Amino acid sequence: MRGWNYRYVGPAELKAVVRPGGGGRRIGSPADFDIWVAERSPAELAEPFTFVVGADGVLLLAPRRSEHVACAGGRPVLSAGEISFARQAGRWVVGDVSNHSTGYCPDVGSWPSVAQALDRAGLGRPSGFTHEVVFRRCPGCQEHNIVRESDFVCVFCGGDLPEKWNVDPPVR
Repeated sequence: MRGWNYRYVGPAELKAVVRPGGGGRRIGSPADFDIWVAERSPAELAEPFTFVVGADGVLLLAPRRSEHVACAGGRPVLSAGEISFARQAGRWVVGDVSNHSTGYCPDVGSWPSVAQALDRAGLGRPSGFTHEVVFRRCPGCQEHNIVRESDFVCVFCGGDLPEKWNVDPPVR
């Protein structure tokens, strides 16, 4: 079952420079990951990477300082965030993974899509995000917020933030 398709909600100027056909490297199988990781330097592998899970359920990876919208080629995603990898018992596993993407602001409930994409890529993984980021849009000033320490108050205007994810509600 596919999850929610998150649309890009970040700055329009970042999406405007996304090249058609661009995007992160598709990792749809263990062989894809093996090729990709062999092309990385030890210095690159020491840092987290930008990731998205495309609407087709496939993992896409890009260097950490890449924008998520560029990694996704401007398209909607099932999840987005940052991810790191490590070697354990002779195989590659996910070290850390978060849903930290201020361009897509995915809900923590997007984890099943990430888990399925990682399983497809043959990567050992945790049972959930190792760092969960809670995003909300303020109903008053419409700004996007990261909720810290369960304090559901807008940092821009002081208004109350909803308990449920509301960053990009369905269009009616």
